[in-house]
Amino acid sequence: MAKSENQKLKLLYILKILYKYTDETHSITTQELIEKLEAYGIKAERKSIYADFAALDDFGLSVEKSTKDGKVSYFLADKVFELPELKLLVDIVQSAKFITEKKSNSLIKKIEQFSSRYESNLLQRQVFVADRVKTMNESIYYNIDALYQAMNANKKISFSYYTWNVDKTLKPRRNGDRYTVSPWALTWDDENYYLIAYDGEEKKEKFFRVDKMKDIASLDESREGAKAYEKFNLAKFSKKTFGMFGGESKKVTLEVDNSMVGVLFDRFGLDIPVIKVDENTVRIIVEASVSRQFISWIISLGEGVKIVEPQSVLDTMQEEIKRLSQTYGKQ
Repeated sequence: MAKSENQKLKLLYILKILYKYTDETHSITTQELIEKLEAYGIKAERKSIYADFAALDDFGLSVEKSTKDGKVSYFLADKVFELPELKLLVDIVQSAKFITEKKSNSLIKKIEQFSSRYESNLLQRQVFVADRVKTMNESIYYNIDALYQAMNANKKISFSYYTWNVDKTLKPRRNGDRYTVSPWALTWDDENYYLIAYDGEEKKEKFFRVDKMKDIASLDESREGAKAYEKFNLAKFSKKTFGMFGGESKKVTLEVDNSMVGVLFDRFGLDIPVIKVDENTVRIIVEASVSRQFISWIISLGEGVKIVEPQSVLDTMQEEIKRLSQTYGKQ
């Protein structure tokens, strides 16, 4: 590309170079900067570089001087994000279960563009969440966009809704018949995105996992349930959701009715072993922090899920049942 075409982009390339090659512990000399500009087809003199630094400073991006062993160099002191902030963003993206592994890697690469190449290495070492259960529905991002568009347009939506079966595949609910609801809000709870919607036929609020929704279509009909949504208390709803608290980590064998396997896959992922017992029942082995909250969660699933082993967890279950009996037994 000719010099005349590139020269007007000089200041932008200087900013790009400063972003990539400098931070508070790494700086660049004016000669090194001139050489890197030449790689982009841009000619520059030392005096003009100082004028460009002053222009960046006037814009609000401070270029600081560093002197070491008599050598003067420069670094960009004002960046959009500080390194601790970038680490926090990376952690959030990597640990969010509703973001697929592929999309997590893509977003982290974009976050890295706000750091120098040296800080980028630190961000890569930051990314480590062992055995994190990640959603496999890459279309969740388009789902979220479609839902917001429908809400902004005050329209109802229709969609297909899926659930896990014993074969670890998603199957449509209601034999594939589409749901029609009025979308009102999205909430992130227990590391998943949920749609809060109003079902006009049943006259009540319903909640749908966004990653299990497919083929979302906005309808011409206006939304229903505005008054019901005004009375909906999201804080109270969130308090009712299950949270796994700390406890000793153990492998627990559960006997599970086929209709309940999706609940276990959602919680522990698809890598858990599934052993067929009969046509209606399987055994599933999970690794869980065995606490009162875990035991309460198992109890809440009803007869469809039963602890089989180890004995120590069965003992904990019996102790909890005894405690509940004493607490709620006849007075």
